[in-house]
Amino acid sequence: MKVLVYGAGVIGSYLSHVLCAAGNDVTVLARGRRRRELEISHNLQRAVTVDRPCIVGELDKGIRYDAVFAVTQFQQMYAILPALAAADTPLVCLVGNNMAAPEMERAILSGSAVPKTVLFGFQGTGGRWEGGRVVCVRKGAGSLTCGTLHGEPDGTVRAALGWLFAGQAYRVDYVPNMDAWYKCHLAFILPVAYLCYQTGCDLRRSTAPQRRRLMDAAAEGYRLLRRLGYPILPEGDERHFEPGLRRMVMGAMLWCMAKTALGRLAASDHCRHAVSEMEALDRAFAELRMLGIGLPMPRWESLRAEMPDWELLRRTWDAEAPS
Repeated sequence: MKVLVYGAGVIGSYLSHVLCAAGNDVTVLARGRRRRELEISHNLQRAVTVDRPCIVGELDKGIRYDAVFAVTQFQQMYAILPALAAADTPLVCLVGNNMAAPEMERAILSGSAVPKTVLFGFQGTGGRWEGGRVVCVRKGAGSLTCGTLHGEPDGTVRAALGWLFAGQAYRVDYVPNMDAWYKCHLAFILPVAYLCYQTGCDLRRSTAPQRRRLMDAAAEGYRLLRRLGYPILPEGDERHFEPGLRRMVMGAMLWCMAKTALGRLAASDHCRHAVSEMEALDRAFAELRMLGIGLPMPRWESLRAEMPDWELLRRTWDAEAPS
């Protein structure tokens, strides 16, 4: 199948690798990058792969694609919505954190001359650019959490995704409401980002009390979403932050992430190079908090208050580096 991947950061590069391995005709749109190949060092798997998709600097509207995957930071996605609307393709999937999924879906569909299905997804891949190649960390072969805003994809879309990833161990997990899933995901990810910035993007400096406060803050975020009527997705996910065995397991996972190189690849590197995205997501979640006014979130507020302000973070880190 003919596929366009819009973005060649860490996540887009690994997605392109999987699509190439499945035998698709892959084009990668990578503005400012004149590479002829994508080289990835798979950290946990101790392997290096090299793929040679067609790499272009801009979208050719005269080419029809079976699918287009847009993989950019949240605040950068707005700029490419007109191009996604103009693309000659029946299937567009926006991959990454997103607090404006309904708005982006409307922009794509209202500006499109051909019928489109708009999917939203999240790929659990971390890493960084190092020496001209991607250093990637992932669990197993990786996976794409995927769905629409109005239910799970229909049989036609599922079949298309099945063909796109045919023969790969890469997993596609379907959820019925990606807007709710994104918000639940950020109830955990934003406290992680606050702690990253608090520690100078070096989670090894984090303390046990700080990590406990992180879990308390995430629990407050989930309570906010439940009050606002959002389903918790994955179902029962909030129990990882409530007293009991699941919280103990989560605490152990956070310790492992903080004290090993995994934390740098899975969290700190992204925070370091995506300050603008984290700020935009933080601002959008703050707007949700305004809707749930009256719900106390003291742990969330204290964790956030102890990190540097966004202007200082932007001066410290390269906010526009690929993620």
